[in-house]
Amino acid sequence: MKLIPKGSKLYSIIHLKCPRCHRGKFLQSPAYNMRKITRVRSHCEECNLNYKIEPSFYYGSMYVSYAVGVGIMGAIIACFLIFSDEFSFLKTFITLVVVIVAGAPYINAISKILWANLFFKYDPKK
Repeated sequence: MKLIPKGSKLYSIIHLKCPRCHRGKFLQSPAYNMRKITRVRSHCEECNLNYKIEPSFYYGSMYVSYAVGVGIMGAIIACFLIFSDEFSFLKTFITLVVVIVAGAPYINAISKILWANLFFKYDPKK
């Protein structure tokens, strides 16, 4: 038994797979390929789902990206407050900057697949 079964939105999000068939790749290249940084394919190679239902469709994922970034920052600050004897603003700030900058391509990719999963439904027949 798999921990995250096919058919759940979480499967599509974690594996960056097509929101409808969960088999095709969602991005043109890996998230950290700086030449094609988080470019979404035009359609799924498995089920032929058109990922770009309108021009600038993925602009909305910027709001999701902001929320994911704030969540990550909140988690880091909470860890510093819980596990540190003395809270240091400078250490916390440097850690936040390093994590957000290093994780930016992956945060962008996750935001786009989260955005797509809001609009596309899983269909096991496809």
